[in-house]
Amino acid sequence: MNQIIKILIADDEESMRFFLSEMLKKEGYLFETAVDGMDALNKIKDGSFDIAILDLKMPKLSGMELLSEIKKVSPETVVIIITAHGSRSTAIEAIEKGAYDYFTKPFDVNEMRVVIKRAVEKISLQREIKDLKDSLSESSGFGNIIGDSLPMQKVYDLVRKIADTDITVLITGESGTGKELIAQTMHYMSNRKDKPFVKVNCAAIPETLLEEELFGHEKGAFTGAHQQKPGKFELASNGAMFLDEIGDMTLSTQTKILRVIQEREFERLGGIKPIKVDVRLIAATNMDLMKAISEGRFREELYYRLNVMPIHLPPLRERQGDIPLLIEHFIKKYNKRFNKNIKGIMPEANDILLKYDWPGNIRELENIIQRGIVLAKDKIDVEIIRSSLPRLNPPLPPADTALPMLKKVEKNREEIEKEMILEALNKEKWRREEAAKRLKISRKSLHNKMKKYGLV
Repeated sequence: MNQIIKILIADDEESMRFFLSEMLKKEGYLFETAVDGMDALNKIKDGSFDIAILDLKMPKLSGMELLSEIKKVSPETVVIIITAHGSRSTAIEAIEKGAYDYFTKPFDVNEMRVVIKRAVEKISLQREIKDLKDSLSESSGFGNIIGDSLPMQKVYDLVRKIADTDITVLITGESGTGKELIAQTMHYMSNRKDKPFVKVNCAAIPETLLEEELFGHEKGAFTGAHQQKPGKFELASNGAMFLDEIGDMTLSTQTKILRVIQEREFERLGGIKPIKVDVRLIAATNMDLMKAISEGRFREELYYRLNVMPIHLPPLRERQGDIPLLIEHFIKKYNKRFNKNIKGIMPEANDILLKYDWPGNIRELENIIQRGIVLAKDKIDVEIIRSSLPRLNPPLPPADTALPMLKKVEKNREEIEKEMILEALNKEKWRREEAAKRLKISRKSLHNKMKKYGLV
């Protein structure tokens, strides 16, 4: 869901207000301006601003005084200080009083964009934490995790036992079974619940950028590194780190993760000083890691470091008794989101969903109900469900004489495709991004084909 971010610009110089306004307008942010410190304070009191960009020298109320007042009336507002007469001591004072960052005029507009983007990510994370805490307080202790089947009761029982510990957890299960939701719930049931919960999807970030995302970089570490950037491990300090699709990491990154677990320290890219970190690690994968180990694609010692406490999530086809509860939950959710009043699902349509084998698990079910809410007039009917499940409507088979030949052609095509993928992976030492380039397909397409042919 898109987050609406409101920004306040407070500067007594009209030219600076115009400059910042144009920058924010191009980035698509909502913003207002204030001509002095008192004007800014009144607007902060009257409205809800997520970010405030304050000039240090302003009439009626200085930027530093305004910073102190904002922290009293709107402590969640992220404050960025700018000044034409900066000094190291002033910057330190601003940071100590709660400023998020500090810029000296003239500043690099690209650096300002990056800092605002990081601030937006921080705000989004805070909102997500609040939403999840609210859902936990309204439920029996498992947030938006739906299901009371025996397989899920076993998962709940294990989560209750380990949530309030710092034990490292490895969550396994097929795509769409809710691994991330279990990890979130475990964190917010723990004694670290008031600290950050930071998520990284290792499959979604290019291999060349993943280490920087995890460990950050020092200023000047590479071309374009204009300032120091903390990595996700630093942002997760005293909280928890959720590494999703851990099996997609390169061996070199796996080695660095192993060091973090063993030594509780790491170095930023371009850094020489170890940074100590206290983070609970929760990892997840839909990959057979033992197979990956035997093929030299995953470090065995890292597997045993991660697999201290395994949690396996059952696929939806093994907990079909939960399907009616999930349908009811998703109907309520998307009725509210789309301002609809769909009264449920027709019995015949419900029967189809109960008998379906759900290769996409809960995520597939949610998508189907979401589509049903949009298309239905009163209740979700059979026609909507059948059109949403193409596997239930295969094309008419060809004539009997042609069918064996077509099957043989398809089998040969798949065998050739599998051989091409294996050849590319071997040539690129199982680096997926490079193999995808060699095959001239996207990394996501390569991942899906590897799953299809049992290569993950």
